[in-house]
Amino acid sequence: MTTDRDTPLMTLVWTDHVTGRRGFLVVDRLVRGVASGGLRMRPGCTLDEVTGLARGMTMKEVLHYNPESRYVPLGGAKGGIDCDPRAPEAYGVLARYLRAMKPYIESIWTTGEDLGLTQDLVDRAAAEAGLVSSVQAVYPLLDDEAAARKRLADAFAVEVDGVGLDGLVGGCGVAESVLTALDRTGAPYAGTRVAVQGFGTMGGATARFLARAGLAVVAVADVKGTIVNPDGLDVEALLAARDAHGTVDRSALRPADRELPGGAWLSAEAEVLVPAAVSYAVDTGNQARIGARWIVEAANMPVLPAAEELLAARGVTVLPDVVVNSGTNAWWWWTLFGDIEADANEAFAYTRRSMRTLVGRMLDRAEAEGTSPRAAAHALVADRLPVIAERFGWYR
Repeated sequence: MTTDRDTPLMTLVWTDHVTGRRGFLVVDRLVRGVASGGLRMRPGCTLDEVTGLARGMTMKEVLHYNPESRYVPLGGAKGGIDCDPRAPEAYGVLARYLRAMKPYIESIWTTGEDLGLTQDLVDRAAAEAGLVSSVQAVYPLLDDEAAARKRLADAFAVEVDGVGLDGLVGGCGVAESVLTALDRTGAPYAGTRVAVQGFGTMGGATARFLARAGLAVVAVADVKGTIVNPDGLDVEALLAARDAHGTVDRSALRPADRELPGGAWLSAEAEVLVPAAVSYAVDTGNQARIGARWIVEAANMPVLPAAEELLAARGVTVLPDVVVNSGTNAWWWWTLFGDIEADANEAFAYTRRSMRTLVGRMLDRAEAEGTSPRAAAHALVADRLPVIAERFGWYR
């Protein structure tokens, strides 16, 4: 282990003895001895990817720190498995990975769903691995463990229009980030067009909240391709027709809906692009196809740094993942620590208020210092680190 701020505290590489698949765990930092970060499963997942995601989780925890709330900030961590979640062997790989990581999940790493995995699947595999919960490492920090666990379980049981609350709060936060950016420029919601890459938990929820706010979702991309309609897609119909991996049944499309290749979302005639699927989706080559005004990172690390520089030179603003998609993680802890109850209206209101404040601070900082929103987010993290270090023992 090391206390160098540019190096993770702990890096583990695991190889499944049955399939040869590899998995990773990176603990970037600890606060009060605990780190938070989801577990993703996708073909091609790498250690470098998980390392970057773990650092992003550290930043999300710092950015949501509020000394007046019950939620205490945690450190950042991330898990990853190099396996297609649709593969027949995927569940067995997941269960064996969690069994191997059991000592860390019991003591320092709180985890949950991420790309390729649902919380239900993580919970089932965690139970099979002999774990009490995927977030049990945080239990010693709770004032009333039994009440907190019941509150979180109750929250996960809440459904809104057929979708679980846990699958909506993240998209609510992404949508509020978009609306905050539009409000600051005076852009009307009606007439603003949106293209979404990925129609799983985050992408689907984001599309729903933006459509209900009056924006037109004109393109949705999944593994089969891109569905487009310049007059706006029927988001609710598409949500009802998607499978567990976010793939839309094409029989639900209307006559005016068209199917285009998978990369067509990049060049969609839209003011807002929401990459909500894989990392590294926008690179130095394909960024030239983007004509949108804003890119809002619902996925983790979807825009490569060199691509972001080229986009900025063309007047395209990237709202960074560490702020935009942080709502899901924060909602877990707001609920568990008791800042909010297991209620959808309270969760959405708290998420909207928190995200609007955070995005506003980031954009204010960027404007005042003449920097990008990402640089401003990093500056906000740097401002808060000394406070957390003094109060909680940062890095220990």
